[in-house]
Amino acid sequence: MPAPKLPPPKLRVARPTDDIDALLPFYRDGLGLEVLYRFDGHGGFDGVMLGHPDAPYHLEFTRTEAHPAGRAPTQDNLLVFYLPDQQAWRAAVDRMEQAGFAAVPAFNPYWDAAGRTFEDADGYRVVLQNAAWSI
Repeated sequence: MPAPKLPPPKLRVARPTDDIDALLPFYRDGLGLEVLYRFDGHGGFDGVMLGHPDAPYHLEFTRTEAHPAGRAPTQDNLLVFYLPDQQAWRAAVDRMEQAGFAAVPAFNPYWDAAGRTFEDADGYRVVLQNAAWSI
């Protein structure tokens, strides 16, 4: 008998930072994500969760005085948002630029063919890809 089909899980991408407030303009104002929850002093950690209330994912950034996070280990640490609609993609790129973030050349030139790459205050990168996720 096959296993019962389970609903898809929700995804939280969590990473540390040394400065939550430096990241907020990038993810909130540039990418247009909403602050879903913010906490301070929770077991020695401060944090913020961003996303869209109905999306099956959100991003969490945490900081603690006990362990500095530092910068991204490489220029190829990416979050990729697939936006197949040309107008929606153009609006997302324009929002990033209007929030003061200029595209950077992608480490892997594949992402420059149909997308734009932006770098946050910690050196992590987000690609806005004008393509459908075909897998």
